[in-house]
Amino acid sequence: MIKKLFVGLVALALLFGGARAELKVDIVAGGVEPISVAVLKFETVDGVPSKDAAMIREVVEADLKRTGLFRIVNHDAFPEYVKMGEMPNFKSWAAIKTQVLVQAKLSVESKNDYKLEFFVWDVDGTEQIEAQSLVASRKSARRLAHIMADAIYERLTGEIGYFDTQIVFIAETGPINKRVKRMAVMDQDGFGMRYLSDKDAFVMSPHFSPNMGTVVFLSYYNDDPSVWTLDLETGEQRKLGNFGGMNFAPRFSPDGTRVALSLVKNGITHIYEYDIESKKLRQLTFGNSINTSPSYSPDGKKMAFNSDRTGRQQIHVLDLETGAEKRITYGKGKYATPAWSPDGNFIAFTKMADDTFYIGIMNPNGRNEKILAGGWFMEAPSWAPNSRRLVYYETERHLDGIERISHIRSVDITGQNIYDIELDEDINGVEPTWSPRLP
Repeated sequence: MIKKLFVGLVALALLFGGARAELKVDIVAGGVEPISVAVLKFETVDGVPSKDAAMIREVVEADLKRTGLFRIVNHDAFPEYVKMGEMPNFKSWAAIKTQVLVQAKLSVESKNDYKLEFFVWDVDGTEQIEAQSLVASRKSARRLAHIMADAIYERLTGEIGYFDTQIVFIAETGPINKRVKRMAVMDQDGFGMRYLSDKDAFVMSPHFSPNMGTVVFLSYYNDDPSVWTLDLETGEQRKLGNFGGMNFAPRFSPDGTRVALSLVKNGITHIYEYDIESKKLRQLTFGNSINTSPSYSPDGKKMAFNSDRTGRQQIHVLDLETGAEKRITYGKGKYATPAWSPDGNFIAFTKMADDTFYIGIMNPNGRNEKILAGGWFMEAPSWAPNSRRLVYYETERHLDGIERISHIRSVDITGQNIYDIELDEDINGVEPTWSPRLP
């Protein structure tokens, strides 16, 4: 179950300064010089354990560093310690090439809650550019860190943050010929992984609902491949419906009222849309080709999918209001698993060409294709809520040609700063889906 967290967010009055500085990092251009950020040791009051403050600081630094947009200044190089409410010596910080200075204080708000206050300073502009106060359960202190990192990221990039999010995926264990597939969820940095299904249920293709209350997935329960839902609050699982054939590849609509899925009837695979309230199923694609991997546009008016109707697997876009379809990929190779970015500007995809798999992005009209990563096998791109990073999984061929090791990886839209999301050594991660921002 996902535990509900109450976070009180209060913007404090900006101190000691006038207008906000123009300190910004370009997160679209490749090869930009990272902004240097120094995060001071957190003040602790009211008997707050120093280990909790140290953990929050460490998580904030790690979140920012992983983006590739920020360089964390080494603690040993700090010229001074500045308490909250005191002015930093900007010349001293500029001397070690610090551009952004962060102060924070952790205190007890109530018996069960922490209060985290932090200030962000533009060293070159000699002014404070952000000041916030957060309140949350002590048990959710790690979320405080992610929310703080989001605030810093948003102030310095102008884009929404993505650190206070989760990833649902399939955790595989065991030998290649006896793999156990269990649905699992973790924070976007790999922390706090927990299973959502047991080892006896063969499951695939999990995806979050827009409100983070439900996961829709494919289950082979009783050898019947069907789409199910899991209530993340209660743990209750329900079969979506009895559709009279194998159904798979489910995706929620942006408003959460519908689920798109692929359904096999008479040996032909088409995409259907299921209305959750009316329980009505409507067919969206027709003909004798294989149509699958539906992905809604963020406004819910269009759907990207892959089809072999032209003789080779390509990506098409369907207008859900008019029924008009348009093929958008014409490049060399096969295209699959389209995923529309939350801002609507890109469609991510898997491409197969010259015995290599690729993860790439393109405009919704199919133009400006950009390859972000390539390897022996990779698939299932999914977007962070700010449309600037993706997760996918990559499987590496072992030297013996039999064993397979799969990693969940993240890449930004410039194709740079690829990193693994660390899992336990015995777990292979596949089919990741990034959540919206947590409620």
